[in-house]
Amino acid sequence: MRSAGLSRLHGLFAVYKPPGLKWKHLRDTVELQLLKGLNAGKPPAPKQRVRFLLGPMEGSEEKELTLTATSVPSLVNHPLVCGPAFTHLKVGMGHRLDTQASGVLVLGVGHGCRLLTDMYDAHLTKDYTVRGLLGKATDDFCEDGRLVEKTTYDHVTREKLDRILAMIQGSHQKALVMYSNLDLKTQEAYEMAVRGLIRPMNKSPMLITGIRCLHFAPPEFLLEVQCMHETQKELRKLVHEIGLELKTTAVCAQVRRTRDGFFTLDSALLRTQWDLRNIQDAIQAAAPQVAAELEKSLGPQLDTKQLPSPGWSWESQGPSSTLGLERGAGH
Repeated sequence: MRSAGLSRLHGLFAVYKPPGLKWKHLRDTVELQLLKGLNAGKPPAPKQRVRFLLGPMEGSEEKELTLTATSVPSLVNHPLVCGPAFTHLKVGMGHRLDTQASGVLVLGVGHGCRLLTDMYDAHLTKDYTVRGLLGKATDDFCEDGRLVEKTTYDHVTREKLDRILAMIQGSHQKALVMYSNLDLKTQEAYEMAVRGLIRPMNKSPMLITGIRCLHFAPPEFLLEVQCMHETQKELRKLVHEIGLELKTTAVCAQVRRTRDGFFTLDSALLRTQWDLRNIQDAIQAAAPQVAAELEKSLGPQLDTKQLPSPGWSWESQGPSSTLGLERGAGH
């Protein structure tokens, strides 16, 4: 029973990280819950061993003692003797989230840890919702940071914000082509562009593939950002630089990841679901999509032996200025 539960724990799954929780603490909590579930399973029946026990001889009136061969259970492997059967489980972490950020966080268990490397090599995009506040600047670009400056924002309109966002997206798309090392005049590059598979060949600064405003009600505004090779600090700095481009200041009030590659909020387990059964079910449900998406993104580069079969029962460094990509791309 225990080995069957362990065999279904090889793969990838996603959890929802709440704000204020460190990713290391989250990983340790998941590992602890998995070990607790595995050790709670019914232990195998103990092996029997033959012992010669001293007892009274049957039919003897003088109460003579004799040795009798008896089968008794062996307690050598009993949990109370040797301790729990499982004391360590390999749990890997995907693209991390810092303490203040929240959202989808991908974890790998067992052989699934190798698939985390494949996810990184595929350079998959991630979606964020970023909430900003106009009118003030702080030392760390966060709303609760040390206040540095206050400014007016009455002149800021939705049209001006959309114009700045379009400029950012255009400059980053040029940079994406530059880091992909593709010749856009070739048929291969055209087909990759149509399928949305243009990716940087190696490490690169944060690249934004899409950005738009979802809600604008000064001083608050909400952005949806599609990007890769980002850190949450760079996203907060992006809000700050958008404020400067609008001739005012802005701070970031929230960073929330809504998608990491092929994992979305719908597939992320809430904190109350971080147990053995739910994680096993999540790994089973994600396995076919993991195999299909990694095969699509990596193609012949991927060792298909590492991929889970469809029927299987089981931070990068960025530039000093995010808006500076436009200036660099034009040279």
